[in-house]
Amino acid sequence: MLKEFREFIQRGNVMDLAVGVIIGGAFSSIVTSLVNNVIMPFLGIILGGIDFTSLSLKINDAEIQYGMFIQSIIDFLIIAFCIFVMIKVINKIMSFHHKKEEEAKEEVKKTNEEILLEEIRDLLKNQNKKTNLKKEK
Repeated sequence: MLKEFREFIQRGNVMDLAVGVIIGGAFSSIVTSLVNNVIMPFLGIILGGIDFTSLSLKINDAEIQYGMFIQSIIDFLIIAFCIFVMIKVINKIMSFHHKKEEEAKEEVKKTNEEILLEEIRDLLKNQNKKTNLKKEK
């Protein structure tokens, strides 16, 4: 069982997943900081300083903090939008990079020597095929 566990851990997928989780955690803190420290203060100014977190409803001894829930929804939407924008930018950069690679591949032109050698190769292939057909008959 220990051997199987070691093989499981050493697989590339598990290591990739671990790296993804670690980077995801770090990225999450960056986006959360962006939302809490940059975007939410601007929204507070625009909305006239409304703070949803203090909204609550008290029934007997229970306090229902629906303002925290509203704030969580707003945070989620802002975080999702930030991630969406970041992915769009990354995809745009990657597509630009791929276009440059494709253009570089297209720029490679064959020299006259290469063209002549390819023609000779093709002629030799055809000649060998004809010779083999004659031998078979």
